[in-house]
Amino acid sequence: MSRTTRTDLARVTEALEMLAPRWSVWTLMTLAEQPLRYKEIQSQMSWLQSGQINPRLRKLTDSGLIERTEHARNHVTYGLTARAAELLPVLTVIAAWGDEHLEKEFVRNARTGETEPEPIAAAQNAEDTIALISPRHATPILWALKARGAASAKALAAEAMPTYLLPAVYLPLDRLVADGLVINRSTAAGAGEYQLTATGRALAPVFQSLSAWAAGRPLGTAGAHPLWGQTPASARTRSGPWLTTQTRLPAPAGPAAPSATAPAWRTGDLFSHQIPTRPLQVSPAGGPRR
Repeated sequence: MSRTTRTDLARVTEALEMLAPRWSVWTLMTLAEQPLRYKEIQSQMSWLQSGQINPRLRKLTDSGLIERTEHARNHVTYGLTARAAELLPVLTVIAAWGDEHLEKEFVRNARTGETEPEPIAAAQNAEDTIALISPRHATPILWALKARGAASAKALAAEAMPTYLLPAVYLPLDRLVADGLVINRSTAAGAGEYQLTATGRALAPVFQSLSAWAAGRPLGTAGAHPLWGQTPASARTRSGPWLTTQTRLPAPAGPAAPSATAPAWRTGDLFSHQIPTRPLQVSPAGGPRR
């Protein structure tokens, strides 16, 4: 990767680290329409205890994404900063990837009686997608594979983890393989080579939009990304079910995330269903486990 791409990768990795803590995306999307008082936030994220909301608000405030405004002694509101408002379309892109590629269980539609994939809240789709690509070294490995194509573990270690010994690359690689973003193919010599799956390549819009936001560029320029700008048609296909990424639920189910081209969700859309309690099992719909 070029020096410019490495700088871009560092910004994207930092952005993912900012968003990765659980409930961060839920908090940001809860405040999308207007600033809210603490009790109003708590009522919209009622499945969380007060001790879980306070640290998230404080961390997002420290990160410059939430602004705390004290109107009077007992009147404090929390709202999105301009930087966070620019992030909302990016979260929509991330949620759209999760809606298409993450596993869903089939449930019966109470109105029609038909079995269909369960609706998942946009915020949950975004959080679960971020959970796949935010673990340490995951995104650098994905970018290295995008740049190199098929590559050995040794080459990936040198590219994505240059300060580590070779054995250190196998844990994040194995996770990416188990999550269906990377595949390990044996060569004629018997040594395995790694490459992105169709689902891994389909992360292009996610990394394009994160790159644009992290660099302070308009989202409309995201498609011109030097590394992820070309998305093969096959990247829109699914690679099958994977089983290892642990669930980040319980969280309330909601309407499926909208497409990346029409970010028309509303805060009220995210909280209209009860919190599901579901066992870990293979979903008929396939996709990485939430």
